[in-house]
Amino acid sequence: MSQNTTPDVVFLLDVDNTLLDNDRIILDLRRHLESTFGVASSGRYWAIFEELREELGYADYLGALQSYRANAEHGVSADERLLLMASYLIDYPFAERLYPRALEVIAHLDRFGPTVILSDGDVVFQPRKVQRSGLWDAVGGRVLIYVHKEQMLEAVQRQHPARHYVMVDDKVRLLAAVKAVLGNRLTTVFPRQGHYALDPVNASLYPTPDVTVEHIGDLVDADAATLLRLPNASHTGQ
Repeated sequence: MSQNTTPDVVFLLDVDNTLLDNDRIILDLRRHLESTFGVASSGRYWAIFEELREELGYADYLGALQSYRANAEHGVSADERLLLMASYLIDYPFAERLYPRALEVIAHLDRFGPTVILSDGDVVFQPRKVQRSGLWDAVGGRVLIYVHKEQMLEAVQRQHPARHYVMVDDKVRLLAAVKAVLGNRLTTVFPRQGHYALDPVNASLYPTPDVTVEHIGDLVDADAATLLRLPNASHTGQ
């Protein structure tokens, strides 16, 4: 396909709890914080983290450390050693937390059209996570990271034009928001992984995605017809 040809389909792939087990990463971080710095320091960090997430709308792990330092300088936080957590976060072995067959899924989808990482997050830690996990290379550097990706669909379409899009995301809220804009030009794929996806109350608040899989690895067995199916299909990888 020439560079000037608009592909039939582009795949928009989320990262956290879609391709990467972010719940496990957070669990590791919690355990490390408590064992290394104590319960009090860990509790203060997570309180700041949640305050920032409420304010910003995305998880900002390094930003929470920055705020922690500001509090420590004014005698609020319990342990200034927590600043050493920056090294733990930056050097974390993210590749070990990829869901089974995640890279195979990307290679499989590439047979049908370009794969693009479409993620929310900060400008430092989230790109680092995508790079060190191997996802950056897997999608050939086609990585988009925004504060609120559902608000950036015009930019997404300019950078990666396609006749049809397939969005894979563990959050039904985001799938529904993008579907409301793109309509029948979008197939929504919902992997039931992670705490958001497994929360029945959260899932019940939004329309049922077009395609549901239990594990991201199930998409290795999906064909183009399944991925473009409308609406409310399911695929179990059988």
